[in-house]
Amino acid sequence: MATVRQLECFVAVVECGSFTAAAERVLMTQPALSRSIRELERVVGGALLERQPRRAVLTPVGRAVLPAAQAALAEVKRVRELGRRAANLDAGELRVAAVQSLTLAALLPVVREWRRRHSGVELRLTEFASLDRLVEAMRAGAADVAVAPRPEGWTGPLRELGVEEFVVVLPAGEEGPGPGRRLDLRALSNRAWVHYEPANGLSTVVDAACAAAGFAPRVAVRTAQSSAAPRLAAAGLGPALVPANLLSPSDPGTIVFPRPAVRRPVAAFTRHRPDPLTAAFIELVSRYLVVVPDHLPLPGEA
Repeated sequence: MATVRQLECFVAVVECGSFTAAAERVLMTQPALSRSIRELERVVGGALLERQPRRAVLTPVGRAVLPAAQAALAEVKRVRELGRRAANLDAGELRVAAVQSLTLAALLPVVREWRRRHSGVELRLTEFASLDRLVEAMRAGAADVAVAPRPEGWTGPLRELGVEEFVVVLPAGEEGPGPGRRLDLRALSNRAWVHYEPANGLSTVVDAACAAAGFAPRVAVRTAQSSAAPRLAAAGLGPALVPANLLSPSDPGTIVFPRPAVRRPVAAFTRHRPDPLTAAFIELVSRYLVVVPDHLPLPGEA
């Protein structure tokens, strides 16, 4: 069976271009490095490298083995990082996946507090336009934890974080239904809407909400960026249905809550039982995630 050290030696020669440079990189003598690669060649059953006067080049067997060797070393690095995370929370890397509508505002206080508490941990945040793509990436191992609308049929650990509330943004200056009252979406059935590109997961939210109110929305414009929808609506292009957490007190549009209410539960989820670093992040999200901003008090249901 190939050892980690043998794989390190092989990949080092490929990346450095010569046995001499590779030996310096892995802190070995050149004869010891050559022996390690010969042992690996016995394991795989063929020569991996061809020595030329100034460089080493891959053989066909070497080209076939290289991707697997690099992947194995990446996994070893991941195991070492997990070990450091288990020991303390001040080193390593945490990969977070989130939908666009949550990263723009809802996750900002979480990230800010995380950096204050764990400045030595590198936080890698990847945004996804739709929940389907996020779930696919999570299942493929692209992130350690996801913060998103709760996925149907997720079999790994999952923690509920709250409910994301949606609002309707009308053109600036347009009258709403009055304080504390919701706007019946049927009143907007004859309007052309600010909609989302199909690849954006919010497009299905808009279509479902309008269908529940008994109509299909006509489209004035489609946008791929969630954050653009309330600005386009405020500019007069048509009503837009947006997550409440996208809005700030300075937004110029008229903001109303729809009837029937449009909501979706938000959760943090992982593939396996969270390690200490991931668990600390989930705990922080549960405390600091802003699902509905304070400046948008929820109206009654009537």
